[in-house]
Parts: sequence; structure tokens; C-alpha cells
Amino acid sequence: MKAISKLKCIVTPQPSVETVFTPLLRPYSLTAVAKLPESSSLIDEFTKFCYQRDLPKAMKAMDSMQKQGIWADSITYSELIKCCLARGAVEQGKLVHKHVFSTGYEPKTFLINILLNMYVRFNLLGEAQKLFDQMPERNVVSWTTMISAFSNAKLNDKALGFLILMLREGVRPNMFTYSSVLRACDGLPNLRQLHCSIIKTGLDSDVFVRSALIDIYSKWGELQNALRIFNEMLTGDLVVWNSIIGGSAQNSDGDGALNLFKSMKRAGFLPNQATLTSVLSACTGLALLELGRQVHVHIMKFNRDLILNNALLDMYCKCGSLEDANFVFIRMVERDVISWSTMIAGLAQNGYSGEALKLFESMKVSGPRPNYITILGVLFACSHAGLVEDGWYYFRLMKELFGIDPGREHYGCIIDLLGRAGKLDKAVKLIHEMECKPDAVTWRTLLSACRVHCNVELAIYAAKQILKLDPEDAGTYILLSNIYANSQRWEDVAEVRRIMRVRGVRKEPGCSWIEVDKWIHAFILGDNSHPQIDEISRQLNQLIQRLMGVGYNPDSNFVLQDLEGEQREDSLRYHSEKLAIVFGMMRLSGEKTIRIRKNLRICGDCHVFAKLVAKMEHRIIVIRDPIRYHHFHDGVCSCGDYW
Repeated sequence: MKAISKLKCIVTPQPSVETVFTPLLRPYSLTAVAKLPESSSLIDEFTKFCYQRDLPKAMKAMDSMQKQGIWADSITYSELIKCCLARGAVEQGKLVHKHVFSTGYEPKTFLINILLNMYVRFNLLGEAQKLFDQMPERNVVSWTTMISAFSNAKLNDKALGFLILMLREGVRPNMFTYSSVLRACDGLPNLRQLHCSIIKTGLDSDVFVRSALIDIYSKWGELQNALRIFNEMLTGDLVVWNSIIGGSAQNSDGDGALNLFKSMKRAGFLPNQATLTSVLSACTGLALLELGRQVHVHIMKFNRDLILNNALLDMYCKCGSLEDANFVFIRMVERDVISWSTMIAGLAQNGYSGEALKLFESMKVSGPRPNYITILGVLFACSHAGLVEDGWYYFRLMKELFGIDPGREHYGCIIDLLGRAGKLDKAVKLIHEMECKPDAVTWRTLLSACRVHCNVELAIYAAKQILKLDPEDAGTYILLSNIYANSQRWEDVAEVRRIMRVRGVRKEPGCSWIEVDKWIHAFILGDNSHPQIDEISRQLNQLIQRLMGVGYNPDSNFVLQDLEGEQREDSLRYHSEKLAIVFGMMRLSGEKTIRIRKNLRICGDCHVFAKLVAKMEHRIIVIRDPIRYHHFHDGVCSCGDYW
């Protein structure tokens, strides 16, 4: 730079000097330097302002340089572009672009790539595309920048198309190219072709590429392929461990995620925040409260950021421990809309609708602006507490108050609210007035309300709408068959059963999980594989006899109609949640809460059973089904028998 500064002051450059120093002087206009002895100080000032990130003064100096026809070096311009990015100064960035492309200056590929990245970061893909098309020379950085931009913008076809063009131009992709383009895979065929290309280039062992492959295979539900790629890893890397743990949690393989986490620790890797977030997700999916608390201990060793705190909050809410969730929430230094929404939904799903609505009012005063998910939690709270007027108020004004258009889930909550309140005609009317087309879930909501209020004809209508959209929905067939049977329409019962046989539709067996001593025990109706099943069955029968002594009478309406007599009672007796409750009583001390997760909605008979057991045995029982959480204590449930 000292040599360059001296040369800037030469008034009449000699040919011999110019010949010797041409490589150094190329970024500058030698003619302009000859005309202006003061150009050196101007460039020095410009350089100083760029490195000091003083954008106004740098732009003013650049304007003076433009008028005098002189330029700085590419490194200095790159600093100015970084300053524009940091300030979000789009127009100034465009002026820099115009300056370095003015007549007399030939910007290097390095500098053009930085301009390209600037437009991408400003989300000006059209400008980036124009600049890319004008580039005299495009290297791997140029192509990768564009491919990454298209991938991030979900323009998958363009990203994949650019990779093909890149290969045709003879530019070899690198690990960053493949990591970016893998995100643009919109199907398994494209993914497999890319995987083959990666193997051919020998980049499949790169940690970033391997991690991206695991992520995308997991995204498409190909967990076995993701595991195979992981198992081919010769040397360990935390990034890859995080990818496979996260992929397992994402694919609802909580057991696999937790086992991988243990293996990772045994291999000597210390978990980071990404690891712990994925492990918390696995605990959340399996409702493993005790293990989640152990992960919480790990988290205490880190500087807990907002993402980790939100993951903790979600885990405690979904494991049914509102005390722990509240403990985390009130101690959060920073809360975003996810924090508030998670807590509101958690309170609502656990039966504390009043508290959920109070928290929502606090959020409106001192929290961030509510979003789509927040309002969904509010409507869920209204639905599961029978707050018809409140629910209608928020639903009707959500667009006006918060700028949120009602989605299918919001409509579902209001239809559920109306159905629970017995306002079935209004619920049907709302379905037909929906701005979005009703799906099978919408009609299932109506069907559930019809069953509760014994509206047979409307139930049949709703069931038929579901089967048009989802012909293999076993629950609807079973419910429709039972509705026909209750109405003595036996020919229709036989027809429903025939259709099920022809289509190969089978009812998903009820399954319940309970965590005891860090082990997960599963109970399935009709499955006697548990090593203690005989003792569990014996104690269950004894418990039922005691309960019948205080008024319990098994309700066989919750059994398939094609079973009769003792078969119906036995089927009801050995529902999976009853087995799990008894096992929990056998293995957990009296002061410990029995926490159960189940795959199907809890039936009315098991709900009554759990309430009576909680009262007679002085136990606290928490059952999480796909809809909500039931906290049983002293003979009552947090849902208020309104589920």
C-alpha cells in the first residue's frame, strides 16, 4: 500500500515505471491519478471511512472519487458493502454497484461476488440475477451464492436448474454448493440423484454435506437412509450427531433420539444448544417428564438462549407439568411470541382455560403482537371451557384486532366450540361458510359433537363427508357402524363392515405409554407381552371390584358394537390406559404422579375409571391423549368432563 500511495502522486508517469507496476495499479485509473495530485489523500480518507463503518462520510468520499474518475481497491469496496449490509442501506449498496461498474474500472470476480451476496442478503433476487447474468467470469462462489438464495427462497426448481447449468459450464460444485442445493430437494427422486452426484465427486464424507443429507432424508421420512449415512461416518463430528438426533426426534422416533444422545455422550462429545433442543423435542414427543428434567440440568450449564428456553417451556407444557412450565416462563429474561403462545396453549390444553385467557390479556398489554398460533391457543381455551361468547368475539375480530386471517384450525376450534355447546346447526352453517375448504379434521370435529348430542342423521352426513376425503379413516368407519347399530340399522352396520374388509381398513389399537425408572413401558389392548401382565391384570380386576363397590359401572357404549356380552366387558376392562394406571400404581410411590401418554382419545369409561381411582387411591393421574391433557385428582378432572 505504501508503494501504491507514492505512485498516486506521480504527475507524469514514465513508461518503464508503468510497465513494472501495472499489476499493482490495475484497480486504479493511472490517467486520473496523473491529473489529480490530491487523489491519494481522497482514497486514503475513503478507505478510513469504510473501515470505520462511517457510511455517510464513505459515500460522500466515493461520490468525490466518482467525479474525479478514481477508484479504490476491491478489499476497501468490500468493506463498504459490508457496512451497507449492516445498516440495511439498500440504496447506498446500489450506488456502490454503479460506482464499481463505471467506465474505467474492471471489478474483480471477488468483488462482484460480494455485490451478488449483498443483493441476496437484501432479498433482491431479481437484482442478483441481473448481476449474475452480466458477470464476465463466474466461479463456484458465484454459482453457490445464487443456488443458496433460491433454496432459501423455496424456489426449488431454479436452485436445481442452476446446479445443472453450473455443471454444464464445467464449474465443480463444492461442499457449500451441495449443502445449499440439498435444501431445494422437493422429492426423493431428486434427492437420490443428488446423493449419487455427491458420491461421484467424493464430497459425501464432508461433514456439512453429510449433515445436509441426513437432514433432508429425515425431512422426507427416510430415517433409515439417514441412519445409514450417519453410520458410514468414519470420524465423529457434533454437527452430524445433531443432525441425526434432530432427524430422529422430527420423525417421532423419540427412543432413537434419546439412545443416540446417550451414544454421543459416551463417544466423548459435549452437547450444545442444538443437541439439547432436539433432545427436549424427543422428551416432548414421548411425554418423558423425568428425562426432560435431566436435560434441564444439562441446560443450566449453558447460557440459556431464547430458543432453549422456549423448548423447555414447550416440553413442560406437553408433559403436563404446568408448575415447571410456569417456573421457566416467569424467569425468562426475554420472551417472544413463541414463548407467550406456548404458555397460553399449554394452559388451555391442560384444562386451565381461564388462566390462559388471563395470560392472553397480559400479552396484549406487555407482550409482543399475537400471531396465528396465539389466537389458535385462545380459541382452544374457549372451546374446551364452553366459553361460546368469548370464542365468537375473538374469532370474529381476529382480523380487525390483530390482522390475522382465520385459518382452517381456527374454524375447527369454533366448530368444536359450537358443537360442544349443542349448537350443531350453527356449526354446520359455519362449515359451509368457511373461506377455506373444510378438510377431514373439520368434519371429524362435527362428528364428535353429533355423537355427544345423539344427532344420528347429522352424524351420518358428517361421516360420509370424512370418508369422501379420507376413505381409510378407521375411526370414522367404527363410529359410523356404532351409530347405525344404536339406531338398529343392522344392514347399514353390515355394509360398513364389508367396506372396511374390502378396503383393508383396520382400527388402530389403543396404546398407552408410561415412564417408570427411566424406562418406557407400552401397553396395547390385546397384547400380553409385558413381563408383568399377569400381575397387572390380577390387580386391575381387584381394583375394578373395589370401584364397583363405590358405584362404578363399566359403560359398554364405548366398545365396538359387534362384540357381545362378556367380550364387550373384557374389551373395556383391558383398555390400555387402565393397564398403564395399574402398572403405575404398582411401581410408583404414592406421592408420585402417574403420567400416561396415549395414541387415541380417552374413552368415557376410562375417564370415569381414572377419576374414581384418583379419589379412592389418593393418587394424581395425568393422561395425555391426542386432543388434550387430563389431570385427575380427588375424583375430578381438569377438563371438567368437557372434552
